[in-house]
Amino acid sequence: MERRELLKLIASATGTALFAGNVLAYTDVPAVPLSDTLFNEKDVALLNEMGEVIIPQTDTPGAKAANVGATMAVLITDCYTPLLQKTFLDGIKKISLLSQSRFNKQFVQLTKQEREALFNDLDVEAKAANLANGVYQGVETGKPSQWEPGTDEPTPHYFTLLKQLTLYCFFTSQVGATKVLRYVAIPGRYDGAFPYKKGDKAWAT
Repeated sequence: MERRELLKLIASATGTALFAGNVLAYTDVPAVPLSDTLFNEKDVALLNEMGEVIIPQTDTPGAKAANVGATMAVLITDCYTPLLQKTFLDGIKKISLLSQSRFNKQFVQLTKQEREALFNDLDVEAKAANLANGVYQGVETGKPSQWEPGTDEPTPHYFTLLKQLTLYCFFTSQVGATKVLRYVAIPGRYDGAFPYKKGDKAWAT
């Protein structure tokens, strides 16, 4: 999947542009220790559970199989401004509080149906909040400088950030690219007449 196609997918799914700072400038780098991020193992496990609601395992792997939580931890730490970091971290706490108040259970204890109901409501809330606040809805990424400390620029809804990162981390992961999308290593031979059947998976590049 090309970069712009991924941006379009994320914008279409969340109703807003990808708010990821310089995430798209990221290149292959050595693994970052979790201790160097704002998160711990318990946080990553929770993010994986939340991501699995957004991209569940079906006949193909889901977000948890791609360990999206670990990638989120690095991207949020390295690519988000402090204000966006705070929005995301406060939002995860809000989801936990909503789970407790609505179902009297921690998020990880919720049933599949309860998780889906909670996230469906948050998705509707997030899109309405972003629209009301005039959060940019184009395809290009939001500029990270928009959310430096002291700005009065409205931040995206926290659920929007969670959903966007889940999609981005999944479809750029090895699992997402090779098990869900079709993948051919580059360089490879050019075939301008490669057969296509309706319903074939998109290509990962």
